[in-house]
Amino acid sequence: MLHVAQAPLGAIELKGEGDDPAAIVTQALEAFKGEVVGRLDKVEAKAGGTEQLTTRLDKIEAKLNRPGGGNDDPKEPSEERKAFGTYLRRGEQGTPEAELKTLTVSSDPGGGYLAPSEMSTEMIRDIVEFSPIRAVVSVRTTGSPSVTYPKRTGITNAKWKGEAQAQEGSEPGFGQLEIPMREVNTFVDISNQLLADSAGAAEAEVRLALAEDFGQKEGAAFVKGNGVLEPMGLLTDASVAFTANGHATNLQTDALISLMYALPAAYRNRGSWLLNGTTLATIRKLRDVDGNYLWQPSFQAGQPETILGRPVVEAVDMPDVASETFPIMFGDFATAYRIVDRLALSILVNPYLLATNGITRIHATRRVGAGVVQPKALRKLKMAVS
Repeated sequence: MLHVAQAPLGAIELKGEGDDPAAIVTQALEAFKGEVVGRLDKVEAKAGGTEQLTTRLDKIEAKLNRPGGGNDDPKEPSEERKAFGTYLRRGEQGTPEAELKTLTVSSDPGGGYLAPSEMSTEMIRDIVEFSPIRAVVSVRTTGSPSVTYPKRTGITNAKWKGEAQAQEGSEPGFGQLEIPMREVNTFVDISNQLLADSAGAAEAEVRLALAEDFGQKEGAAFVKGNGVLEPMGLLTDASVAFTANGHATNLQTDALISLMYALPAAYRNRGSWLLNGTTLATIRKLRDVDGNYLWQPSFQAGQPETILGRPVVEAVDMPDVASETFPIMFGDFATAYRIVDRLALSILVNPYLLATNGITRIHATRRVGAGVVQPKALRKLKMAVS
């Protein structure tokens, strides 16, 4: 069906049946044209406000063209933040695959988005091993620069006499044994900013490091100190006798038995073995003539393992089994060796010496003496044929 646009009825003058149709159409078109022109005039009158609208659109377009321009508003998070939030709420299974791709889920140290690393308060340290000589010897304290022990070197000389026979006089021998105090010291420089920013943790760590270092140094000196600047060590004291192993490199079972029974019974019954872990591993493989292992494990909590029935003290500073060394020592260490403490570990914090450089100096000092006071209570094994 053909629809013809109708002009407003008021704009068309109705004619009779004899009027010209073309004139009627022309009159209707003129009326429609006038209506259209009137409406366009109204639109042009309102067009004066389009300039302000254009300015606002230009500003919005410029904002969107900036890097990340659509994410300035915190109410509109980025794609990564949206994905991270979804992952936290729903987990990996409930997060769409497209959003999972924006997250890093590997163990790379860099981590993923919005996942910074955590600074732990735990300090990772290497273990510091030292010989536990203090646990098996006698320890004293003093306020003097040295300690002198009176020493009896001989006994009286009594003789069997018959009736009315005259007595003979005798005189015991006496001597002295001096243990001088030795000093070990060092200092550490540390930044004032580090001390302040660590809330005391840095200074505590320095103190711990000093304590471990001094413990390691004195433990080594008690085993093999030279007696000059260091305390006299157990192995270096020439007055301590030795038993030959019978072979330069292979540890002999019979040599251990001979070493143990070379001591007087009073010392032997209170004796302990002193050796390092490598030597202990070698001894654990040794058997007696009946096929029994010389080493015996501890079957009771708190009881040490034993060799030939006597306890074992593991000292890391004892030498390994090698030619002309003394890898094993046996004896009553509490009777034979004395440690004398003059000054415990002293820490002096000096913030003034290097204050212009922003540095605090921490001094550490230790004074201690030690030595063998009864060499007959000890015996060492020498890796030699004789």
